[in-house]
Amino acid sequence: MENYFKEFLTGQAITLKQMASSDLETFVKIESEHKTLLLANDDIPFPNTFEDHSSFFQSISGKKEEFFFGIFEKSSNELIGSCGVYGINWKNSTCFVGISIGEQWHGKGLGTDAMNTLIHFIFNYISINKIKLQVFSFNKGAIRSYEKCGFTQEGSLRNELFRFGQFHDVLLFGLLREEWTQLEKQSSIGLEVL
Repeated sequence: MENYFKEFLTGQAITLKQMASSDLETFVKIESEHKTLLLANDDIPFPNTFEDHSSFFQSISGKKEEFFFGIFEKSSNELIGSCGVYGINWKNSTCFVGISIGEQWHGKGLGTDAMNTLIHFIFNYISINKIKLQVFSFNKGAIRSYEKCGFTQEGSLRNELFRFGQFHDVLLFGLLREEWTQLEKQSSIGLEVL
């Protein structure tokens, strides 16, 4: 049980926490970056206003059936992005996840660390059997990250997204509880060998 206290919402280099009102300005900055607009949202990539972001930020609550976290870099306690659980289907025990990381933090493994921490939270504290996500086919870095976390591509929505003057596929990924449990066992065996 001690491990659960130590690992709760804590990854190797990040911590997932509720954001405070003092984090709003950084949150808006990250969500307004070009890469965030182009890689993390299927809407027309037009920046939201500060008021739009503020309204969303103020609606975050632990009393809803969505769980939204700030991703904080451990050593600096700096907000570097956000991630969340949404679209929970209690009848079928499924949910969706999403993640957004500030541009300066891309390629450092922090998104993978945050997603692994979010998966750990879901499978240990929510009665969910399958986690789902969607990713744009041109977002190769995100695809590699999701595969490292154990997600498997289950299909694609062909020509689903219009970006950069052409249509692109949206890829569907899933991770089952039993797959994650097996990965956890394998990684703990690997640690024991070291």
